[in-house]
Amino acid sequence: MSTQTYTERAKAHPSAVASKLLNIMESKKTNLCASIDVRTTQELLDIVSKIGPNICLLKTHVDILEDFSMEGTVKPLKEMSKKFNFLIFEDRKFADIGNTVKLQYTSGVYKIVEWADITNAHGVTGEGIVKGLKEGAKENTEEPRGLLMLAELSSKGSLAHGEYTAGTVNIAKSDKEFVIGFIAQRDMGGREEGYDWLIMTPGVGLDDKGDALGQQYRTVDDVISTGSDIIIVGRGLYGKGRDPLVESERYKKAGWEAYLKRCK
Repeated sequence: MSTQTYTERAKAHPSAVASKLLNIMESKKTNLCASIDVRTTQELLDIVSKIGPNICLLKTHVDILEDFSMEGTVKPLKEMSKKFNFLIFEDRKFADIGNTVKLQYTSGVYKIVEWADITNAHGVTGEGIVKGLKEGAKENTEEPRGLLMLAELSSKGSLAHGEYTAGTVNIAKSDKEFVIGFIAQRDMGGREEGYDWLIMTPGVGLDDKGDALGQQYRTVDDVISTGSDIIIVGRGLYGKGRDPLVESERYKKAGWEAYLKRCK
């Protein structure tokens, strides 16, 4: 688990995307990633307009949107990311052979590679998934891109543990520049081999313990103290009866205090 500051890590990180994200986190004093799963572009933009100042990263699932378009959805999102200084993470969870994921990443309706700074993938199909996505990025954009591997999940009964997690970590070692870290519940090591993986953790809640569909929540302090760098919060920010601005400020404060405690 790293006790270095985000700034110290940014200076030495081999990934341009990871360095940029770490610098944003330090400058805005936030390690909060907002996960906004809504059905219309307007809902998405309305929430982002309120929480933008308090987040370092926006996690999207654009295939949920009923009215997605590059002009109507992506363009204003990119404008907001510049205005409020955050990166965009499309939570696509690729899980196919290299050639297929390359096409899924670059083509079709969403053209994820053109606008998402970060995306993610399962390790189930092996190293080819990293190679395919990296090729897609190099061939279709001059902007730096980063990949997260799904090492662990926050849902009850997840099969992503033990040998599967260890195998996914080994796949991540195949590319130090493109693979920037993991979706995981704890630190994944690697520093002794020269890796500085960013750990992003979903299932973080200040109030709730879980939901009826198997989600399990952990506290901010618990998550950061076991090695997470970025807390991913969804319905805790914008669920029924919640004010996104107020809640994002709460999570930002809690996440930053936990980070400072870890650095000490």
